[in-house]
Amino acid sequence: MKVDNILDSLFMAGGFSPQNFQDLFYPISAAALVFLIATIVLYNVQTRRLAHHPPLVAMQEWLFWTGLSFFGLLLVYAIFKFYFIFVLLTLILGIGTLIWIRFYRFPPLISAYNRVLRREQYLSQKRYRTPEATIRTKGKARPKAKASKKR
Repeated sequence: MKVDNILDSLFMAGGFSPQNFQDLFYPISAAALVFLIATIVLYNVQTRRLAHHPPLVAMQEWLFWTGLSFFGLLLVYAIFKFYFIFVLLTLILGIGTLIWIRFYRFPPLISAYNRVLRREQYLSQKRYRTPEATIRTKGKARPKAKASKKR
């Protein structure tokens, strides 16, 4: 009996609507809309702020496109009353993808980029360690060009 009740709720005739899912419909729809707007705003702010760091910008792009599709799909499911199984699968896959991007895909790339930055900073500091390294040495004096005479 319990299995039948679960299957009935997943494939309910009215779909994902406020009448069938009073407790879930509005929180999921509102959260999807808020997170969609937050994803767009964060992407615009972070890509400008981190413009000189390619791995971080790439991570923001991955998070942006995943969030846009994930939260957009949830809103489409709410508007067109899809079966709840689609909402449930999208929630699981979307949250799993966001976690994978942030905690598994990009940390190795970011740590490799940080090593490159540290190496460049070390070499820069090593080069300009002494004050004499910043002073230009005088080269040979160039002969002055003769002034042309007017006729």
